[in-house]
Amino acid sequence: MENEILNQLDELNRNRKFAVGNDLVFIPDFLISLTDLFRNKVYTPTEIAYCSRFNDAGLRYASTWAAKEAVYKALKQISPRSVGWKKIEIIREKISGQPQVVLHNYPNQFNISLTISHDGEYAWAVAFIALEG
Repeated sequence: MENEILNQLDELNRNRKFAVGNDLVFIPDFLISLTDLFRNKVYTPTEIAYCSRFNDAGLRYASTWAAKEAVYKALKQISPRSVGWKKIEIIREKISGQPQVVLHNYPNQFNISLTISHDGEYAWAVAFIALEG
């Protein structure tokens, strides 16, 4: 029975056409961990510049962190390769514009849709990676 279940799971994974990841951040706890060391270890200069433009920069950092986590979780379903936090970059063409993902270890390899939301004390992100084939 166990082998049959494992075989069915393998078949589902082979036929899957997407990977999805999500992350939920409780902003008050996140702000406690938002030290200069963390900021410089996790965020790219472009992300820091974007987040710092706002009076509520902590919210922007939390939202960007949720986005990075969501992308990471989706990516780990596809590739076992390690990816550093600065290799997942969340960019926006304009303030409050649609977020885009740049994967520095996988240039132009994946089609990723990302959405970021925040409400009250929470920030949430969902990443959807479409797989070819």
